[in-house]
Amino acid sequence: MKKTTEKFLELNGFKELSKVQKSVKEYTDNKKDLIAISKTGTGKTHAYLIPIAEMINPKSNKTQVLISLPTRELAYQVYLNAKVLCDVFEDLRISLLAGGSDRKRSKDKLENNTPHIIIGTPGRIKDIFESNLIRVDFVQMFVIDEADMTLEYGFLEDIDSVFSHMVKNPEVLCFSATFPKELQIFTKKYLNNPKLIQVEDKKRDPKIDHILVPCKHKDYKDKLLDLLPLINPYICLIFANSKDEADKTYELLREKNYRVLLLHGGLESRDRQKAIKALNNKEYTYVVASDVASRGIDIDGISHVISLGFPRKLEFYIHRAGRTGRNTKDGTVYALYKDEDINAIKSLESKGIKFNAQDIKNDEFKNVKSPTYKRPRKNDEVEKEIAKTLRRKNEKVKPNYKKKKKEAIEKIKRKQRREYIRNKIKEERKERYRLQARKNNEE
Repeated sequence: MKKTTEKFLELNGFKELSKVQKSVKEYTDNKKDLIAISKTGTGKTHAYLIPIAEMINPKSNKTQVLISLPTRELAYQVYLNAKVLCDVFEDLRISLLAGGSDRKRSKDKLENNTPHIIIGTPGRIKDIFESNLIRVDFVQMFVIDEADMTLEYGFLEDIDSVFSHMVKNPEVLCFSATFPKELQIFTKKYLNNPKLIQVEDKKRDPKIDHILVPCKHKDYKDKLLDLLPLINPYICLIFANSKDEADKTYELLREKNYRVLLLHGGLESRDRQKAIKALNNKEYTYVVASDVASRGIDIDGISHVISLGFPRKLEFYIHRAGRTGRNTKDGTVYALYKDEDINAIKSLESKGIKFNAQDIKNDEFKNVKSPTYKRPRKNDEVEKEIAKTLRRKNEKVKPNYKKKKKEAIEKIKRKQRREYIRNKIKEERKERYRLQARKNNEE
């Protein structure tokens, strides 16, 4: 490892590399294309910034690295992480090209100073290629981050166009949380015999508590006001299902004197970048956001997430929850729900999410039954037999009578189990006879 790379790691406070970072570095050292599948919070961003630190040459006046991300927020966040490289390499130039920013200013800057690293959204990167503002002959590494999200948002066509403008095929690093079939088709087209890395870093699996909070007759925002005084977050993300709901929740919390920040797609690009910078600087405790912030926004210190209802696309609930419990830290997700959310809860439970249910009474949390709880069905005949045994009066209390009653109940249960097994054997025998008869008729 180069001294410059060691300095980059030191500036980021790294004591050791995560599994995905070690695996990626091993293959990028050999200049191989790769697809890295790893959960959020496992260090994917630095998994490609570290190889970039190894290979970048700031003395060359050529663009050497392209990094594509599906949203402006993600691009800006990676840009902030990559800027640390400027403290390692003198004269290193990094350009951010994201939708909504000042295009003329960006183009003027590119014409006057060729960046060594370009970070941007697929559409803006495509514009730059088609405007011939930079040469692509010398691009050595092309990083496609959050590839599944890029696919989901319909941006793979723009990436496809970028590839078509390249004179030489660069080393391609594709990072994703999942690997859907459509993405597999894309990677087969453009990656040269790629190495597939799938990392499950059990040591880094987060412990996230999912807690259901019933709203009943209350509005989500009113229940939120009951909830907030009972938690003590470091940073709390509050997710609304629409920009309008986010705006109203933000205004309500401001009225109640909470130090709160607003982050959604309706804001101007400059305002959204300021919001993310303020978050990184830990200037706010509460953030009201739409789902634009639920994928890939990696703010250290998010201890709590509150979901005001459930999103229409349930995978966004998982992305919301994934903002906390990162880097081995625990996290808590409060999901406020109404009756119309019960099917969504059942669906998420079928995907493996375990919810606990709590309500707020007298300014305290109280454990309550989950809305999906079903009382287990009991064998009525067995229960009647047990009840008779328990109600049986002892005219004279004999020694060990409790033990004897317990043995009597066990005897009833054993009898019921034997009866069940006998019936099961009879059913299977009948089924064998039916199958044999059908086979004889066919012959």
